[in-house]
Amino acid sequence: MGLRFFTDHCIPTLIDDALTDNGHEVYILREHIPIDSIDQVVIDKAQEMDSILVSLNGDFSDIVTYPPSRYKGIISLKVKNHPEDFPPILDKLLKFISEHPEMKYFNGKLFQVEIHRIRIRK
Repeated sequence: MGLRFFTDHCIPTLIDDALTDNGHEVYILREHIPIDSIDQVVIDKAQEMDSILVSLNGDFSDIVTYPPSRYKGIISLKVKNHPEDFPPILDKLLKFISEHPEMKYFNGKLFQVEIHRIRIRK
């Protein structure tokens, strides 16, 4: 069984589909809560669904507001208004999660996925 992800409304279908195609369970925000939900509702819903939050929203990278230790995992994709970066960032993410196939690895951590690296914060 794969990992469980809760993808924010800003995540393109390309990423949802790639995660699903790679055997992961993906809950899409718009299918569970209103797309204009505030950030706290979004991350609470991810927790309720026992899922790793995936977002482009940089607010979730704020470890003061969203201390990683309180969550099942947060993945922040750093695209910075460059949609052409999605394919290499997606490749980096898929490779990384294939090397770490257990939910417990992601628990209590923030993963900032950039085109050339993945930063892990606790």
